[in-house]
Amino acid sequence: MELDVAIIGAGAAGIAAARRLRDRGRRVLLIEAMRRVGGRAHTTMVEGMPLDLGCGWLHSAERNPLARFAEAEEVAIDRSDAAWGKQLHNLGFSAAEQHEAWAAFEMFERSLGENPPANDCAGDAIARGHPWRGFLDMLSGALNGAELDLVSARDFLAYDGHASQTNWRLPGGMGNLIADAAAGLPLSLATSVTAVDHGGATVRIGTERGTIEAQAVIVAVPTDILARGDITFTPAVDEHLHAAARLPLGRVDKLFLAFADAEAIPAEAHLLGKPRSALTGSYYMRPFGRPVIECFFGGIAARAMADAGDAGRTAFAIEELGVLLGGDFARGLRPELRDERRDLHPLIDGGVVHEVVDGPVRRDGRVGHRLGRLGRGNVDADEPRRAARLGDFRGDTRPLRLVHVGYDDARPLGREPFGVGLADALPRAGDDRDSLIQASHGRQENTDACR
Repeated sequence: MELDVAIIGAGAAGIAAARRLRDRGRRVLLIEAMRRVGGRAHTTMVEGMPLDLGCGWLHSAERNPLARFAEAEEVAIDRSDAAWGKQLHNLGFSAAEQHEAWAAFEMFERSLGENPPANDCAGDAIARGHPWRGFLDMLSGALNGAELDLVSARDFLAYDGHASQTNWRLPGGMGNLIADAAAGLPLSLATSVTAVDHGGATVRIGTERGTIEAQAVIVAVPTDILARGDITFTPAVDEHLHAAARLPLGRVDKLFLAFADAEAIPAEAHLLGKPRSALTGSYYMRPFGRPVIECFFGGIAARAMADAGDAGRTAFAIEELGVLLGGDFARGLRPELRDERRDLHPLIDGGVVHEVVDGPVRRDGRVGHRLGRLGRGNVDADEPRRAARLGDFRGDTRPLRLVHVGYDDARPLGREPFGVGLADALPRAGDDRDSLIQASHGRQENTDACR
């Protein structure tokens, strides 16, 4: 099959781009290293329960394009309030302490906005000896997959300052929604890409299973894969790869614990293990009324759980829950499902892209653009500007040949966008590439692809 566009990576961004191009009549192929689509969105059925190993929440849902996609697909959506900001029966975290902790968070955010650290380190906006510093590092682990000292102050505000409190879920699984969106798309699974040569008449994509040729390629893989050099680009795209290295994946991790007595604890409840510590778990009790506890670890805690291994993190979670809910309850807990991302490393490892201190590659004095975020069991509305807006790759005389898309502005790393819709930008027969660029330069167009 002659290809107009090859798309590397069959996560939400790659699937979105493929759907948009297919709907415009382009010949596409999704190339995925794993044996399934969806990337960090993955739903597994366990004892009749669809459990999301990765993303599970639609944040800022009232303006989240994936929420609109789910509605259009007539997928069931749970719009009830999330329990994150509550502590079941105030166990180990009194009402007064909760007030103090959230007041410290508000003070921290005000400091970031009114007196931002000169070095752009979010951790410098609050004293490291502050009694609630551990709580704030825990929150940053949930939001960014990394503690405050590793996160850009500008980036923290750009994300959290624009998020709403509207958070929805899909009872049938976020991973299932994303996977179903790929139905009917041409796929090449278990196909690892090792090289992209965009210097000839066509783009040649080297894989472990042979070479694939196309008129253009879209690279929709995690930033860490680019930064590690897992894919070799010819001609080189060093600025892009350097920018990717400045946008690392933070670490988030999930574990599901099951228990026999479904009525032993209330449904849709929440507990923090040690509220003053970043080395703690966030426990969502009986989501959708199911007899499981969703254990979430971010940042410092997620890295510690990775080092502890499966048995160690299970023991850690059970111990924290036992302190709060009693030894008898804890002894009845068993691991139901663990986050399989550790099994997929290095294809998937981590879950949230965050900008490191001082930001990525700068051009014209401005901070470079983030590629996106998919983590904390979430899909955020504010970072993704949709997965199929094309940026201008001016590295050679064929600027429309190589595109990197992610979840934020889906533009090439470190480059200014010209904002033309992807399907409209890719050349048709007889199109002149340079005149196409000039005609579309500066026009902002959102895409209708899901993410």
